Amino acid sequence: MPMNSDGFKDLTVKELQSMLQQGGFRLVDVRTDEEVARGKIPQGVSLPLHLLPMRLNELDKNAKTVFYCHIGGRSAQAAAFAASHGFADVYNLEGGIAAWVQAGLPIET
Repeated sequence: MPMNSDGFKDLTVKELQSMLQQGGFRLVDVRTDEEVARGKIPQGVSLPLHLLPMRLNELDKNAKTVFYCHIGGRSAQAAAFAASHGFADVYNLEGGIAAWVQAGLPIET
């Protein structure tokens, strides 16, 4: 997983699955509350993108952090924002929850 110029790495669904089995990271869903209500990846915590600048300090800068959204655009913005604010180990889920669902993986409502 090479780091891109924005300071974060893109993760595939398969890579996220292995990380979930190992644990030791925070999974952050940056979609709106309405989107989250339709289903989320288990273990994900909701932090809508528009609130990220005000609530970034609630996250541990030293913890491995994976952001996801619907298809990967907003979470890439969130990952770049976190990386630019000193987060060292940041990831973006490629394809977002849409790719997760397409892979037949479970969501919780």
